[in-house]
Amino acid sequence: MRPEQLLIPRREGLYCPPGDFFIDPVRGVDRALITHGHADHARAGHGHVLATAETLDIMAIRYGDDHAGATQGAGIGEQIRINDVTVEFLPAGHVLGSAQISVEKDGLRIVASGDYKPRPDPTCAAFEPVPCDVFITEATFALPVFRHPEATGEIARLLRSLARNPERAHLVGVYSLGKAQRVIRLIRDAGYQQPLYIHGALQKLCDYYESQGIALGELRPATVEASAKGEFAGAIVLGPPSAFADKWARRFPDPLISFASGWMQVRARARQRGVELPLVISDHADWDELAETINAVSPAEVWVTHGREEALVRWCQMQGIAARPLHLVGYEDEGD
Repeated sequence: MRPEQLLIPRREGLYCPPGDFFIDPVRGVDRALITHGHADHARAGHGHVLATAETLDIMAIRYGDDHAGATQGAGIGEQIRINDVTVEFLPAGHVLGSAQISVEKDGLRIVASGDYKPRPDPTCAAFEPVPCDVFITEATFALPVFRHPEATGEIARLLRSLARNPERAHLVGVYSLGKAQRVIRLIRDAGYQQPLYIHGALQKLCDYYESQGIALGELRPATVEASAKGEFAGAIVLGPPSAFADKWARRFPDPLISFASGWMQVRARARQRGVELPLVISDHADWDELAETINAVSPAEVWVTHGREEALVRWCQMQGIAARPLHLVGYEDEGD
């Protein structure tokens, strides 16, 4: 069997003909396998969804219990038969519940990584490199310029800024799923135990992480109307980046705008967003980690998707590894 007979790109997403299912389809299909809960990978409207229990919970929180006609939980490492194909979900280290998906038939194994990062994250299971014949890797930060610093060092910069500017509210932009909870946990692990204030858009997912045993400490609503404005001087306030453009952010005392994202390595992006304190914290593999992962997996072939595909394809070819871009559309950087 050739790899293209097991998985092929279609307009809806990656399709498995012998299993008759899609992986992370961008539109409604009869059967979808979902790698993780970010909106560009997990969408409502499928007939049947197979995903980890955490991803199914997250989809229900975001879209409602009726987001799919039927759902099925996949345990990590559990082998599930779908028609003539065996699939297996394995940890991706991206966000809570995230998984790579192994698809195997007649001795041929393809692993679709979804989004992943190899470095430790206290809020989700660690990424596992999985030997395979074809490795489908994401390429969000697949340029040599992207080499992310340690997240603990970025959190230390945030806390030093807080100490130097006790009269200012530090507003930290974080995506609601994964990044928010990781940044909060990193702040706690750095020894900061004061209350953290969160935008209402983060509340449900923070509550869910807590219910899964990930302690986030005392979180309070960042509601200026219900509190004296001065209460937020010297406080850390977390919210979705989109909220920083509206009047909600202007209610805080002398706000110092920060943003936790791998894209903050690009100074022009930070300036465009008006970010005074960029924090380079990413939930994706950086350039070195992409290369190290491919070497660890040691596939005969690499397929590259959603991101800087051409650079990573070229790097693989220079290492003597067959590689090609998939040119899938519809995947963005919500989770970064």
